[in-house]
Amino acid sequence: MAVTLRSLQTAVPPTVLYQEQVRDVFASQPGLSRLGQRLVNTSFNVSGIDTRHTVIEELTLDAAGETPQFFDPVEQRLLIPGTRVRNELYIVEATKLFVEAGRRALEACPGIEAADITHVITVSCTGFFAPGPDYMLVRELGLSPATQRYHLGFMGCYAAMPALRTAKQFVEADPNAVVLVVSAELCSLHLRTSNDPDTIVASSLFSDGAAAGIVSSRAPLPGEKALNLDLFETVITPVGEGDMAWKIGDEGFEMVLSTYVPHIIDQHIAGALAPLMARDAELSSLLTDDGLGFAALTPIESADGADWQTAPAGSVATLVAPAPSTAIAHWAIHPGGRSILDKTEAKLGLSEAQLHASRETLREHGNMSSATILFVMKAILEAPTSADGERLCAMAFGPGLTVESGLMTVSIG
Repeated sequence: MAVTLRSLQTAVPPTVLYQEQVRDVFASQPGLSRLGQRLVNTSFNVSGIDTRHTVIEELTLDAAGETPQFFDPVEQRLLIPGTRVRNELYIVEATKLFVEAGRRALEACPGIEAADITHVITVSCTGFFAPGPDYMLVRELGLSPATQRYHLGFMGCYAAMPALRTAKQFVEADPNAVVLVVSAELCSLHLRTSNDPDTIVASSLFSDGAAAGIVSSRAPLPGEKALNLDLFETVITPVGEGDMAWKIGDEGFEMVLSTYVPHIIDQHIAGALAPLMARDAELSSLLTDDGLGFAALTPIESADGADWQTAPAGSVATLVAPAPSTAIAHWAIHPGGRSILDKTEAKLGLSEAQLHASRETLREHGNMSSATILFVMKAILEAPTSADGERLCAMAFGPGLTVESGLMTVSIG
């Protein structure tokens, strides 16, 4: 039985951040050291981002509100609201995005109506409230009050992948299940001025957005493009626990995004990909013990199946480059940052075309945490070059350092 992801839809708030303007504001903040100013300019300039979106209307930079909470347009100064203020705005604005993305997914899915939804899975790491977004979707979209609801919270940028995996498991357990998956992140609520390099990098990357899709065993209708959800895998890299983290502070959520993260991905992405390949009958042939291509791999812990990590040559198995890039047509790589995409492209032998969707998502929207990978997948699916039966590999990275990956197949009705 094929389990299919249909009707991928996205939503962003109306306020647009232009990277050059935001850079200049961050670089001019009081208390920023000369080194901090240089780091701001460098981080924003090399980010690969042109525009981002935010729910904070004050960040239009010229909007004069009665009592500014996040940005004083007169003094051009970033303010420091407490966590409560940030989370109260999250409750209002995240609900709007969850509902908008969910409604779009329902309206765009032929043959599926609100009454058909049996499960709702929501994803977010940028705020909390209860009853939460899963409840609000049921109320606002007119779903059955008996709809089963699940929320994946505070997992970070990779969380949409386990949400899709969970939806697939629900459908496999009950072929009549129809699962609405919605991710919404308001990362801009937690951006701040700082001399800390990790905070500066985060401020240059993160933004707001939402995405939704419907998972079921119902095949796409004639002409409809969808993705069969084939396999998923989880791997925790041997290092990186302190290099990507997300904590709650008195003045918002505090992101740790070390400049060492791209190096960790460069060293371990091949090993994180190997267990996924090993579970696919066709792609498992890429695993060899002849030492060609990627560094050899040895077993480590993971959620499913055989696991591998980068190790000295002569160990158990190897991924042969550039075979993965030719055997798999499409690559949805989470654009955590420009350098992460650069490292992934080089390590896996991908072409510029194969990372086009990831780079364009980063350029137009920035890093929207868990929603971002769904934006990339939507762009790939809607491209005229995607054809029935072609394989897609999706990878997202988050705290831990955790690598979530999935294999999918383009399905055209």
